[in-house]
Amino acid sequence: MEAITTPQFSALTIGSKSIGRNENIAMAALNFNRRGRKHCVRTIARKPNIQSRSFHLGLPHSCDHSQAPVLESGDCYTSFDEDWLLKNKAQEVTSCLNGRSIFLVGMMGSGKTTVGRILSEALGYCFVDSDRYVEQAMGTSVTEIFEQRGESFFRDHESEALQKLSFAPRKVVATGGGAVVRPVNWKYMRQGISVFLDVPLDALARRIAAVGTDSRPLLHFESGDAYTKAFVGLFTLTKKRSEAYANADATVSLLHLATNLRLEDVFDITPTVIAIEVLAQIEKFLRGNNGKSLRMYPY
Repeated sequence: MEAITTPQFSALTIGSKSIGRNENIAMAALNFNRRGRKHCVRTIARKPNIQSRSFHLGLPHSCDHSQAPVLESGDCYTSFDEDWLLKNKAQEVTSCLNGRSIFLVGMMGSGKTTVGRILSEALGYCFVDSDRYVEQAMGTSVTEIFEQRGESFFRDHESEALQKLSFAPRKVVATGGGAVVRPVNWKYMRQGISVFLDVPLDALARRIAAVGTDSRPLLHFESGDAYTKAFVGLFTLTKKRSEAYANADATVSLLHLATNLRLEDVFDITPTVIAIEVLAQIEKFLRGNNGKSLRMYPY
């Protein structure tokens, strides 16, 4: 399957066409090429399990945009890859963030931890998994807490963890899937910026079934295959949480992203591309709100 494009990127000029931040560069380049201009676009085929991808946009020699990296002086090709795009977008967003922390919300298995680690490294932030934070504080696993003390006990400590983390700047926090159900947690997360990773239920169920449900206390059922148990459990949880997830400042829909990238399966989207989209959506939110309702850190 070919990788056709990548998420939002800063302004670029191809020929006489200016491409803004909210337009897909590669798609615009392809459309530009289809109009018959002397222009070349080349994509590198990618298998789903490959973590890095690059593609080439043909640019006229007269293109002098300062943000366009050049492989060789005088060459008509400009090469982009996911890591470069991530680094560039992180640099753009850092000044807008002004030290605010990022809280990733979403269902279990949505990739919050994986994407969170990538974001923290790109931004120079510290990464925190709120579930692991509670486990370290309690000296036991989340599964054991649920089994021995119950969900309510866990949620109390989860809220305490989010309260403490809300006062710490420059953090990327991967929250537990159910953190959104308590209104007080939104009060804490509003100290930073919340981003909802929206992943289709089928994809979540397949991912969780592949690794098992032993570490997922809310997905324990007496009978049924792993996929069925995961899907039924996730469906029930989604009905309870969908409205709460909508409170997030920004949303990254993997289904929408896969469609834009012309990928048949959301699993074909690399975590780095998802991280780039997260940053793009954060930037869009910050520019739309001018940061007025957000806590500012003096950096």
